[in-house]
Amino acid sequence: MEKYTILSAVRNGLFEERLCHLYMKMGDYLDIESLEHRKLHFCRVFLSDAKNQYKQLMESQLWKELLSEVPCSIVEQQPLDGSKISLLVKTADHNPDFTFSSLRLTDDEAEGKDTYEQTVMLYERYIKDIESEGMTIANNCIRTWIYVNDIDVNYAAVVKARNDVFSRNGLTADTHYIASTGIQGCTQARKVNVAIDFLTYPQVRNKDIRYLTALEHLSLTSDYGVSFERGTRVTRNGIQRFFISGTASIDKEGNVLYLGDVKKQTGRLLENIGALLNDGGATMNDVRCFIIYLRDLSDYAEVDKFMSIVFPYTPRIILQAKVCRPEWLIEMECVAVKEV
Repeated sequence: MEKYTILSAVRNGLFEERLCHLYMKMGDYLDIESLEHRKLHFCRVFLSDAKNQYKQLMESQLWKELLSEVPCSIVEQQPLDGSKISLLVKTADHNPDFTFSSLRLTDDEAEGKDTYEQTVMLYERYIKDIESEGMTIANNCIRTWIYVNDIDVNYAAVVKARNDVFSRNGLTADTHYIASTGIQGCTQARKVNVAIDFLTYPQVRNKDIRYLTALEHLSLTSDYGVSFERGTRVTRNGIQRFFISGTASIDKEGNVLYLGDVKKQTGRLLENIGALLNDGGATMNDVRCFIIYLRDLSDYAEVDKFMSIVFPYTPRIILQAKVCRPEWLIEMECVAVKEV
């Protein structure tokens, strides 16, 4: 089976020293995983300051010897445990049946282009790439992560661009959308407002996919003009994988619940996640990891304490990253896995 874990650097020292520590920690972890016949499938790298840290990361042993040969995503979303760099690591005892594309624009490519244009560029680049392999975004793209610089200002343009791209490619409220998280995040480039990660299943069939709803808990996203699925279940080779989109404290009418109370918002979003998983035949016990986004870093201790009590054994990382609605103090996504 597959396994997810979070690895973080020490909380003191220069960034270079923390990279060295994480390199040794990652190496030891992969050695132990190899004893269970699991190998590295994927890694997401969270940085606290990409513009100052990216070059050092690229020059490090961690990158050159351990990460550069597997699909990786690098994003500036500050780990709130004080580590400056943390890793979400996926290992498995089988060969990958997915492809992962982490698409980033350079400053030259972004020059003179607004957020809408940058978003369209990334989607069109992805669509062109997979169409050359006989795939389509409608049939083969399972999950996206959209990182938006200054999300309070730029998110509306991202939503419009995605809606337009989807409409041109046969993705509508009457067909289906794609599970997604749209969240604050930056790259090392100064002029780039958007970056997107795409998860693709080349061999997936329509009958392998189920789109998850929990209409007693959450409204359809199309009700308020955005185009993503709340969650998607993929069944392949006797394994069900559940990709739950970024989920917040919302009710079935689309209203934000528990304004100003991060603890109650956390409880409600977990209830929503549980309802989505239940729609696909899973439970919270099947969750393999949580990614948690906080608008205000001062809420870290409260949320970390809450999660350590409710889900003490499930890997999690808590990041500072503003959510697409200012009223949401917290958003959470997860992956669940279940044998069938």
